[in-house]
Amino acid sequence: MTDSDHDFRFDLLEQWSDTVVFHATREHIAAFAEATNDDHPAHASGDVAPPVYAVVPVFQTMAQTTMAAVPGELQMKILHGEQEMRYARPIAAGDELHCRAKVVGIHGRSSGVVVTTYVETTDPAGALVNEQYFSGFFRGGRLSGGRGVEAPQHQLDPALRDRACDHEVVQSFDDDQTYRYAEASGDTMPIHTDPEFAKSVGLPGIIIHGLCTMAFVSRAAVQAACPDDPSRLTRLAVRFSAPAFPGSTITTRLWRTGEGAYAFETTAQDGSVVIKDGAAEVAH
Repeated sequence: MTDSDHDFRFDLLEQWSDTVVFHATREHIAAFAEATNDDHPAHASGDVAPPVYAVVPVFQTMAQTTMAAVPGELQMKILHGEQEMRYARPIAAGDELHCRAKVVGIHGRSSGVVVTTYVETTDPAGALVNEQYFSGFFRGGRLSGGRGVEAPQHQLDPALRDRACDHEVVQSFDDDQTYRYAEASGDTMPIHTDPEFAKSVGLPGIIIHGLCTMAFVSRAAVQAACPDDPSRLTRLAVRFSAPAFPGSTITTRLWRTGEGAYAFETTAQDGSVVIKDGAAEVAH
């Protein structure tokens, strides 16, 4: 470290958090599906959780573990950089889930610092349900170099844009989307529900939660790759590039890159790229 570096907690690398136990109920799963406009019968009934519901049981642990490694003056300067979810099986109503997290990497960038956190969810016997990588970008953070590992790479090959996409899915956010998602997910950050606060931090107004956008994109991936059986989705990875807004429309373009593998990106109605470097995989 140099004198200009912020004091990140490298001693917390690879240190597991306490395990948190979460009980998935049919009512809560159905509420999350409703909050993300997911009308697939298995999800809307609450029998089986939508793919991005996987973040709900771990959200507080993931956030607290990440913030513990970050200096206090930077903690409100976080942007959600990337999220990757890998599914061993879907979450179902009645599941008891055991969740824990650890920071696995802290790396400096030209305009901030990326903190990478690995999250694991198992059943009571220790069998894996899903694993996730969360990358938080802390604007204005200073760090020379870095330590640990970064999240797995999933860049979109630019050459894909030279051919027509295999699937295109258009979706619209409701005007009250952020309020419904905040209640169902537990993510109550005021940039999503308080217009004045959002403007005070330089935004034009409240923005859609990144993970809500990811939930919409997961529906696009399922529609393209496994519409009859969403449980076949085994991987979903995104890089958040720009915010989406209530009442807006997004378009996800997906390219098939191999057996059960897709690359995708999502744009807003103004042409801005909301999600880049997307990757999805489905089981045969």
